[in-house]
This record gives sequence, C-alpha cells and structure tokens, in this order.
Amino acid sequence: MSSARTPAQAARLERVIGLVLRAGVLVSSVCLSAGLLLSLSGVEPAASLLLNAGIVVLLATPVSRVIVSTVEYIAERDWTFATLTVVVLLELIASAAAALVFKRKL
Repeated sequence: MSSARTPAQAARLERVIGLVLRAGVLVSSVCLSAGLLLSLSGVEPAASLLLNAGIVVLLATPVSRVIVSTVEYIAERDWTFATLTVVVLLELIASAAAALVFKRKL
C-alpha cells in the first residue's frame, strides 16, 4: 500500500527533478555551443567530441529524471509510484537496447 505524500515531500521531489532537468539542459547547451564554435573555427576532433557529448547528455536528461523519481519514491516507501517509475525506466532501457541491437531506422 502506498503512503500519502505530504506537500513538503512533493515540493522536494519537484525541486530535485527541476534541478536535474536544468543541469542536464545547461551542460548539454554548453557542450553543444562549444562544439559548434570549435567546428566553425576548424578544430574538428574536439568539436565532434563536444557535439556528441552534448547530444548524449541531452538524451540522458529525461532518463536521469526517471531515476531520481524512482529513488525518491523508494525512499518515501511509495511502492505504487516506485513500481511505475521502475517500469518506465525498464522501458527506456529496453528501447535503447533495441536501438543498439537492431541499428535501423523505423
């Protein structure tokens, strides 16, 4: 049975998730901007590395949000939401694994 979440717990979860999302977008933006500047200045290897890192960070940001949510729900012993977020995380992992295994566009 899930426990009732207090407004303070809900606010804390929203703050943590907001921080994770802002940090992911900020780091991604910095990497992409620096990669673009290096690319325009002709420094290809470093530019490619930064551009790829920026894309990976941007793609990992929503996954990080799900992980943070799962950890918070487990800490709160809210098993219903913990189970749901674990299912979402497993679906994200399965889709990434399928993309790597099949390596084809749909």
